[in-house]
Amino acid sequence: MSTILSRNNVRVTGKGSQPIVFAHGFGCDQSMWRFVAPAFEQNYKIILFDHIGSGKSDLQAYDADHHNRLTGYAKDMLQICDELQLESPIFIGHSVSGMIGLLASLSRPGYFKNLILIAPSPRYINDLPDYIGGFEQKDIEELLSLMQQNHLGWASFLAPIAMGNPDQPELTAELHESFCLSDPVIIQQFAEITFMSDYRSELRHVTAPSLILQCDQDYIAPLEVGAYMHQQIPHSIFQLMEATGHCPHMSHPDETISLIEEYLTQSVTGMEMSG
Repeated sequence: MSTILSRNNVRVTGKGSQPIVFAHGFGCDQSMWRFVAPAFEQNYKIILFDHIGSGKSDLQAYDADHHNRLTGYAKDMLQICDELQLESPIFIGHSVSGMIGLLASLSRPGYFKNLILIAPSPRYINDLPDYIGGFEQKDIEELLSLMQQNHLGWASFLAPIAMGNPDQPELTAELHESFCLSDPVIIQQFAEITFMSDYRSELRHVTAPSLILQCDQDYIAPLEVGAYMHQQIPHSIFQLMEATGHCPHMSHPDETISLIEEYLTQSVTGMEMSG
């Protein structure tokens, strides 16, 4: 395996030729896609990977300068795409990876066939009265401070809020464990560049057809965020899910699969009609 593929613990499966790149969210790894990705293996080429600092990625590949912005992670992902010689991949990203994929598409216009963004947010901090991100600046500062002081404590705090499905405690426990297994130094910097970032001005430049999947009762990326992104991103479709919480690919995989399949089918049909 090449250095790049081993660096990000890349795994390729599927029987189809059309690539789908799945990118996991903050404090997670590629295993979080295990309820969704297999549904696409029959007709697509599936690419799974771990961001540097997550899962079984190579921690030695972490570079504090390169990874001090989400664009660094976007470049990592594009290197994976180039190494695999992917043509017109479909991108599916959860949470912060939605923005990572969006930034990758901006650096390489026309490359991605579609962007499917699950619970994304360009800005987590409120900018009232015009923008509701869900958090006040002091909320984020307190979270970052907690991460520095107590690596296990912040995980216990954030996991149930992010999962948001108390009737599925095993998923909350899994997310908590994933947070705890993350490298403390890397996850702290990743948290800072995630929750303190502001990419609102980039949204209008996105050219890839995009689907925004928004959950109800998502305390990480509230309804107003999804609506704002849909308003700002050209050629975007907004879909409010019946799923609740911030991780529908884990808590409500069947609905997640169904909506992605429906969108991709319509996208192909639309291309055929326009052609």
